Amino acid sequence: MAHALNDRAIHSGEPARPNRPDLSTDAIRTAKEDLAACFRMAARNGFEEGICNHFSAVVPGHDDLFIVNPYGYAFRELTASKLLVCDFNGTVVDGEGAPEATAFYIHAEIHRRLPRARVAFHTHMPYATALSMTDGPPMIWAGQTALKFYGRTAVDENYNGLALDYAEGARIAGTVGDADIVFLKHHGVLVLAPSIAEAWDDLYYLERAAEVQVLAMSTGRTVSPVDPDIAQAAYQQMREGDAASARAHLAAIRRQLDAEEPQYRH
Repeated sequence: MAHALNDRAIHSGEPARPNRPDLSTDAIRTAKEDLAACFRMAARNGFEEGICNHFSAVVPGHDDLFIVNPYGYAFRELTASKLLVCDFNGTVVDGEGAPEATAFYIHAEIHRRLPRARVAFHTHMPYATALSMTDGPPMIWAGQTALKFYGRTAVDENYNGLALDYAEGARIAGTVGDADIVFLKHHGVLVLAPSIAEAWDDLYYLERAAEVQVLAMSTGRTVSPVDPDIAQAAYQQMREGDAASARAHLAAIRRQLDAEEPQYRH
């Protein structure tokens, strides 16, 4: 299902500009380690699909560059040093290999067109993807965990096959609006966030909310939504301190990995 980006579109190993950017800062190293931790923990939770799916983050200090996973690796194989740095025009500025084609065309346009989306996680994780395949709005807003996303979702209704050109990435970016969570019809989900920690937190809890909803729907009994006023109030309660909670969540997964899979940092 995955496709390596065409060599005509991306040039691994060639300099992006006459003066190579400094990519050796502590902030960039931390971002790569955080992203590698998210890949590893996503694999543990069954969020990945083979060597497909991709996470990206704008490079700290370089708004025209983004970090992304290389084509050909499962999430559980990725380490900080394996991650690529690309520009929006298709050049690999740092790292070995090239991104998967849809990773480049989706993520480059998301970061180019939506500056607030410093981080973008795209998966075909099973329960959220299952809801993207159903008629009507994906979320029923019946479970407490789901209310974390109340008023934050959008649906890209126009599935056009694989995103293999800039136009498809631009079209997806154009459907986002103010949303942080985009259900891609017949495809998967896209989580946008201002930080890696917040992207991970949303990705994790989105799949948990989707799983509970699918289980409730599978009983064949009516799944009743929460009253909209209460849903909005619960959302506001959850949003207070959400960034701090997300940072604590990411720190917790890094502690687990430091003890059990420390190679993610290498």
